[in-house]
Amino acid sequence: MLEVNQISRKYNSFLAVDNVSFTIGKGEIVGLLGHNGAGKTTIMKMISGYLEANAGSVKVDGVDLDLDPKEIQKNLGYLPESLPVYSEMNVADYLDFSADLKGLKNNIKKSEIKRVIEATDISAKLLAPISTLSRGFKQRVGVAQAILGRPKLLILDEPTNGLDPEQTQHMRELIKEVAKDATVILSTHIMQEVEALCTRVLMLHGGKLALDSELEVLRQSNHLLLETSIKKEDVQLIESVAGVDSVTCITSESDSTRYRVCMKENENVKEISAAIARVVADNNASLYLIHPETRDLETLFKEVNEGEFDIEEVRDAA
Repeated sequence: MLEVNQISRKYNSFLAVDNVSFTIGKGEIVGLLGHNGAGKTTIMKMISGYLEANAGSVKVDGVDLDLDPKEIQKNLGYLPESLPVYSEMNVADYLDFSADLKGLKNNIKKSEIKRVIEATDISAKLLAPISTLSRGFKQRVGVAQAILGRPKLLILDEPTNGLDPEQTQHMRELIKEVAKDATVILSTHIMQEVEALCTRVLMLHGGKLALDSELEVLRQSNHLLLETSIKKEDVQLIESVAGVDSVTCITSESDSTRYRVCMKENENVKEISAAIARVVADNNASLYLIHPETRDLETLFKEVNEGEFDIEEVRDAA
């Protein structure tokens, strides 16, 4: 649905985005992650047509942004981090104005404004000047304008910024509903948002695409966490299991020891777990815990930005 091919953007001599390519299909919610200055905002602006790329191309549903920007923008919803609201307008007038900009007319315009008001739960503030709204309400008004016209491509930069937990949950459900008929790019610093909404992540580092992977694949690792009564001095019992590469002691107490078991490449997790369990039982020891170790997104983000993440390992797993 969205095809980004080798786009680059310079600000004078500074290369903000360097030869980035990716594709996103209809119905996907993809997290765009990176430190401040990594190139996220520049990429979103280029996809929206707000900024021109110095090189490369962007296509939405086969339409080239350079050749027909109005056609793409007609089917685009965009919520930038700096909210596109006019403080002197009230909410109703602002949504009416936004609908005009998207080319909505007559009954379609009325029904769409009504739909987004209900979807973002802002009916209580329709006649309030935007300048009087709280940060959370302004954010919801910004989302309302972004989803006007049922866009095929929705770009959201920090969509839950300023929302309380209940409003955040409501926003998550709204994004999932929109994604049934659209492609969604979600940029946020809140990893819980990505975990809750996205099935795939794009990580940027220094203007380059450092990682493009399904979230489930990223979480996987070739390690097992093991807790057993087998002591450190008898760790060779675990190391002798076929498929085990190395065993590291994490903590040791009087009645149990926790280990990190590193498996060799392309080994079956279930088979190795069963083999370790048999070794523990055969030596009259106790097995308290054994399960695959999974990476959390915070750790992954840190590893990518510190150059510690093994991208080849992820590609092999995929």
